[in-house]
Amino acid sequence: MNTLARLSESMADVAVRELRRRILDNVWPPGYQALEQELALALGMSRTPIHEALICLQNEGLVELIPRRGMRVLPVSAEDMREIYEVLTALECAAVEMVALRQPGEQELRPLADATRDMALALEEGGAGLEAWAAADERFHKQLLVLCGNRQLHDTVLNYWDRAHRARMFTLKLRARPVNSTQEHLALVERLLAGDVQGAVAINKAHRQRAATELLSIFERFNLQQM
Repeated sequence: MNTLARLSESMADVAVRELRRRILDNVWPPGYQALEQELALALGMSRTPIHEALICLQNEGLVELIPRRGMRVLPVSAEDMREIYEVLTALECAAVEMVALRQPGEQELRPLADATRDMALALEEGGAGLEAWAAADERFHKQLLVLCGNRQLHDTVLNYWDRAHRARMFTLKLRARPVNSTQEHLALVERLLAGDVQGAVAINKAHRQRAATELLSIFERFNLQQM
């Protein structure tokens, strides 16, 4: 691969990361449309890496490419979220089982405990701390995937996690204070420390199912068939 090709690939990777971030964080909400040239100007790069990035994001189900009209950010429906959480629950429980079977010690599980502590501290700040709480919550779940030691499982779950991120952030301030999540994380760390495989999996499964129920109830309550 020549130098120009490597540079183009690198710029496309940057474009994917930046475009994905703006979509997942709802900077560009569902239905947002833009021409490739507009996106290129926004990111300060040529249209070639932008076009390559949009093809990648279309394959991920985040955008739709429209001939001569650029791209449109696709919505996430309640049914999408139901299916995504079913997949997340099954795969993450498999990751929890892998971690528990290894019987990790307190030092290895410290990142999980630290993330849970940060979640609790963020909630003490009230509404102002919700985004910090969400960031710590994501850190907890991503660290679980790191600890399971299965790269394929790690990458697959993160793909679905990214797809759920938009809806989670959109509904963050519409939910009750997420004190249950913090308590459930603490309980999960305790079961992992105790080497209780079945207990750890059961807690994580209940945690995921409760979170899904809460999220979907918000879709129904506010008539958010899609967002």
